[in-house]
Amino acid sequence: QVQLVESGGGLVQAGGSLRLSCAASGSALSFNVMGWYRQAPGKQREVVAGITGGSRTNYAGSVRGRFIISRDNAENTLYLQMNSLKPEDTGVYYCYGYADRGVGDIWGQGTQVTVTS
Repeated sequence: QVQLVESGGGLVQAGGSLRLSCAASGSALSFNVMGWYRQAPGKQREVVAGITGGSRTNYAGSVRGRFIISRDNAENTLYLQMNSLKPEDTGVYYCYGYADRGVGDIWGQGTQVTVTS
C-alpha cells in the first residue's frame, strides 16, 4: 500500500541544476528516515544524502556543498536539489524511506539523471 514515486530526472549540461521529487502515497505515514541513492552502470548503489524525521541531514562527500536534501512532512514529499552538476553525477537515482510499525524499508523505482560535458 505504501509507495514512493520519483520525478524530476532528465538530461542536463554540466554546471546545470535539477530538482528531484519523491512522493509518498500514505498521507498519514511518517518516515523515520528518508534518503536518495544512486547507481551508475556497472557500479554499486551508493548513498547520496539522508534526512531524518527531525530534518537532520548528511551527504556523501562527492555531493556536499552542491546538493540539498529536504522534506515536506505535510505533503509526504522528499526533495533533492542538485546544483553544479557534473558528468560523474550521472546515474539512476532512487528514493528510500523507512518507517516503523511494521512498514519497514520502501524503495522507489528510480529516475534517470544524465549530465553531459
